[in-house]
Amino acid sequence: MAIKTIRLPDVGEGVTEAEVAEILVKIGDFVREDDPIAAVMTDKATVEITSAYGGTVVWIGGEVGKTLAIGSDLIRIEDDASKGGTPEMHATADSAGAPPVASAPPDDALQQEAENEAPAQAEAEPPAAAAHGAQAAIASAVADANSLSADKSHAAPRMPDPMRVAPVRPEGAAVLASPAVRQRAREAGIDLRRVAGTGPAGRITHSDLDQWFDDGRQQEIRPGRGTASPSQPSEEIVETVKVTGLRRMIARRMSEANAAIPHITVVEEVDVTEIEALRARLNETRGDKPKLTLLPLVAAALVKARETSPKVFARYDDEADQVFYSSAVHIGIATMTDGGLMVPVLRHAQDRSLFDMAGEITRLSDACRSNKAKREELSGSTITITSLGPLGAIATTPIINKPEVAILGINRMAMRPSWNGSAFVPRMMMNISASFDHRIIDGFDAAVFVQKMKTLLETPALIFMKD
Repeated sequence: MAIKTIRLPDVGEGVTEAEVAEILVKIGDFVREDDPIAAVMTDKATVEITSAYGGTVVWIGGEVGKTLAIGSDLIRIEDDASKGGTPEMHATADSAGAPPVASAPPDDALQQEAENEAPAQAEAEPPAAAAHGAQAAIASAVADANSLSADKSHAAPRMPDPMRVAPVRPEGAAVLASPAVRQRAREAGIDLRRVAGTGPAGRITHSDLDQWFDDGRQQEIRPGRGTASPSQPSEEIVETVKVTGLRRMIARRMSEANAAIPHITVVEEVDVTEIEALRARLNETRGDKPKLTLLPLVAAALVKARETSPKVFARYDDEADQVFYSSAVHIGIATMTDGGLMVPVLRHAQDRSLFDMAGEITRLSDACRSNKAKREELSGSTITITSLGPLGAIATTPIINKPEVAILGINRMAMRPSWNGSAFVPRMMMNISASFDHRIIDGFDAAVFVQKMKTLLETPALIFMKD
């Protein structure tokens, strides 16, 4: 018997440890080479770990939420070839593209799940179609979800699709899903054991959750999520959720920043009528270029404001008592994902056009939301923009993204009456909220920066003028 150990690999330059965000296998599972077996989280990104060998999982060295040093034993696999079988034999047995089945010991939970789902699959797919396996199911699920999404505003209420209703998995049974899917399900109060997974090996995808909602099964959420019996006293509704992964990382970084940095926040009202008109005109003639939101224009204004307020774009190492200034403007873009807040970095904004910035911001946001952002795309910013979009309030008090020394908050835009000296006129108005590290940025410097941003956003031609 040959036991092979998969160790936690180096997941990024300078990273010495990582938190186990998800274990995707359990003892007794058969895995092939390159199959995903776990996900770990560094201080910036989630990294999926794949198996270097094929065989049966016999030992798991970490649990979700545990921090492991780089090089620690993560998974041990028994090479099935040493038992007389071969991985290829298992792959051959998987002729219909069904999830791989462990050879020994038998997995009661997965076996029971396969038995429960087998009749439905046999009726749903003709033999020829079944050969496409999970990929066909994924494509079908995505197509269904897109179709339903497009029509759901006009469609009559639907009954659950019996072909997609999963039997309840037994308590403790493995449920395969990404961290983002688990986070989304947890927030919605969905018991993933009740959701049919159409991904490889029955993995539950976002499309499966979309389908679950479209099937009108919201009434099956867990107790304590708003559907408990009215007769049940609220004090009896108790749920304990361990804070792990990205949420724990956000909590730690926010606490550190708020505790270490004496914040000063300045709020200013800005007339954005002209810059909104400019944005509309540019979008009308953009052709195949990315659609402009306000964000690239704010980023361009930041680049211009750096000329008069370079201190605001510094990074402060408070342990070494050193402030670093860069000639480049790297702008962090606070981005909401299913797992929580992430901050990808728009690099070298000073060298980019508006449409280039728009495309890069979209690319970075998509990478974060699909858990594909690279570590180098999530670090090195010199200032951050944060926005709650249409949900934003009149003012916010953003927390600085340490070790930066400033952050700019964009608040909700609204039409308001404005006095022009002789009459009230309607103008599109928006407040900006900028927080500063008061150890490095004095109140005067903060005020100069905020007024510069107000001037640039109210007179957008100044953003593009060369001195």
